[in-house]
Amino acid sequence: MSEHITSADPEDAANSGLSYSRGEPQPPLLEMTIGDSLAATADRFADNDALIDEVTGTTLTYRQFRDAVRVLAAGLMRRGIGRGDRFGIWSPNRAEWVITQYATAEIGAILVNLNPAYRLREIEFALRHVGIRLVLASPAHRDSDYPGMLTAVGEALPELESSIIFGSAEWSQLTAPPTDDELQTVADARAALHPDDPINIQFTSGTTGNPKGATLSHRNILNNGYLVGELCHYTDADRICIPVPFYHCFGMVMGNLAATTHGAAMVIPSATFDPSAALRAVAAHRCTSLYGVPTMFIAELALPDFADHDLSTLRTGIMAGSPCPAAVMRRVVEEMHMSEVSICYGMTETSPVSTQTRSEDTIAQRVGTVGRVGPHLEIKVIDPVTGTTLPRGSTGEFCTRGYSVMSGYWNEPEKTEQVLDGDGWMHTGDLAVMDDDGYVQITGRIKDMVIRGGENIYPREIEEFLYTHPDIIDAQVIGVPDPKYGEELMAWIRLREGAAELTAADIRDFATGQIARHKIPRYVHVVEDFPMTVTGKVRKVEMREQAMQILALGAELPG
Repeated sequence: MSEHITSADPEDAANSGLSYSRGEPQPPLLEMTIGDSLAATADRFADNDALIDEVTGTTLTYRQFRDAVRVLAAGLMRRGIGRGDRFGIWSPNRAEWVITQYATAEIGAILVNLNPAYRLREIEFALRHVGIRLVLASPAHRDSDYPGMLTAVGEALPELESSIIFGSAEWSQLTAPPTDDELQTVADARAALHPDDPINIQFTSGTTGNPKGATLSHRNILNNGYLVGELCHYTDADRICIPVPFYHCFGMVMGNLAATTHGAAMVIPSATFDPSAALRAVAAHRCTSLYGVPTMFIAELALPDFADHDLSTLRTGIMAGSPCPAAVMRRVVEEMHMSEVSICYGMTETSPVSTQTRSEDTIAQRVGTVGRVGPHLEIKVIDPVTGTTLPRGSTGEFCTRGYSVMSGYWNEPEKTEQVLDGDGWMHTGDLAVMDDDGYVQITGRIKDMVIRGGENIYPREIEEFLYTHPDIIDAQVIGVPDPKYGEELMAWIRLREGAAELTAADIRDFATGQIARHKIPRYVHVVEDFPMTVTGKVRKVEMREQAMQILALGAELPG
């Protein structure tokens, strides 16, 4: 069990020199359900735009959005779906996804987010693992035949009663106008709910073994969306462009719930990320905020017609999901007019955000850290072996505690106990450093740390250095097996268009005298794209697998 710190004042912890910080106690937490929160917002901002969807051409005011949510909620109850039932959604971004998110919350059904990239084995595992009764799905996504796959796995899943495809006759029946009695039944169901009821299951990426289902409550995700929005200074005048996927917390919590707790508009630029569509939507709808992982912002900035898009209404946004290159952050601030852009850090198991930069932070703090602890939360950096809290400035495992922490992994108490200790601390597996002001740098994953000849090397430091090369637009560093040193460094790099090919010798020349010799990558692999998850996170596990195959084949990667 980890060391338990009881200091109520972050300054006390700072003065003690420990890597611990507690967030502000204000604003108060929302002690209500998602349905009650939406009702309050719709009453206050009935005629404000709530949802603008470029995919389906749908625009709804808050009054219309609330009505659409209640219609679908009534339809679900007609199908026998209610409190505690697991209800899957398998679709890229579209208006119906958002309506479904709030309709399930209205009646207490547990929405299970299904990755649009899932194939047969993955969808069967997810449906079986949590016992999904009903699935809503898109007709297709890229080369995925959702109806065909659901039919293929359906006979082996007795709990799966049916699947409904958007736009089908069954969907029309589900969204048929309800009677007054049905609407009253929905209202009664909402009134019976509790903020601590589970409302959402999100699967972790599952880079090793089967994915785990993080179980989140109204209180978890409603407050995280609300407080993230507060730190972005959202009001009912804001319009948030959301090109990140709804199936992940970034889209449905930091995007949708941040918007609906403030009366702001949710703008869906495309079904899946398209850099041109995102910038067109910002210009067309005068968006004030834009979301993305670093690779999304890199793609937007690299568009040949980038300068032709009017982004003057932007003031803020969120960059998260993976460490943010300092050079990219500076371009976002300067060239996209996002002077208040916020860096967020978190994980699915914490709803997701634990730290966030503030608009008043210096540029150095906003490009060099993931901010400081969020309101009503605690964070610390510990020795991952002993569990003791480390002095500030030391690298260790990042832990967080508070309202945002999941109740656990669905039906997996043993795996829950591996990450959630008896004092309520979530052990993230991320390496971090906290400075004297409580700002945190994420330096990598514990499992990503490279041990070369007894030296601990953190890839993030080398990646930041490689970004300073004028021809490199993105870089990822991994460890590969080496008979002499145990591990060696390999850099995967993406080059700017028109740049000459770079070799390991070129990188060595560039790095010599700038970083320690043992940190200079031995191997360099030039690629057009990195292996990515659908949320835009680089899959370093897959990169290592490919790297070992390349090296085993004796490919030309000069040392």
